[in-house]
Amino acid sequence: MRKLMVPLGLLLLLLVAAQARADSALDTVKSRVNQVLGVLGDPALKADSAKPAKVKQLRAIFDKTFDFVELSRATLSRNWDKLKPEQQKDFVVLYRAILEKVYVDMLLLYKDQQVVFGRERALGENRVEVDIKVVSGSTETPIQFRLVSKSAEWWVYDFVVENISIVSSYRSQFGRLLTKESPEEMLDGLRKQVGGFSQ
Repeated sequence: MRKLMVPLGLLLLLLVAAQARADSALDTVKSRVNQVLGVLGDPALKADSAKPAKVKQLRAIFDKTFDFVELSRATLSRNWDKLKPEQQKDFVVLYRAILEKVYVDMLLLYKDQQVVFGRERALGENRVEVDIKVVSGSTETPIQFRLVSKSAEWWVYDFVVENISIVSSYRSQFGRLLTKESPEEMLDGLRKQVGGFSQ
């Protein structure tokens, strides 16, 4: 009986892995966006007093959507190697907090806009871009999510809102900072910024 259990267990693992690989980047974006919309539209989270719970749920979705290390590395570009390993870890944590703050605040302004899913296209090996549109009345806001495949899962490493890439935008800002400040001075500034966020 034990001999049979091992092959059956392996078969189940293979089936789960095959299912994970079968999920496309578009499927992943649809799933995550619909999860976000579910939180934003949850009647139990409409009251102002429910804001902390809503923010907590949104952050949990971000955690399984964004590759913050890849995003951080791409944002700093050639400046990434100027940071020591511990500074790189600190930057990832601080940058993540800044992005979450900015985009959670934006999402909390959501007022039943429609989301229209487009197509996905290859950007290179294991990298794709997925189009969506956020529709509010006659206004359409195009967004492109850029994803990388790692361990049979898709992770967002950049996104473009109305032709402005989050990575490119912040890369310019941090690039200017690092021409005037040391990596540690930059990190100290980020710590102060993040420390000022209301929890």
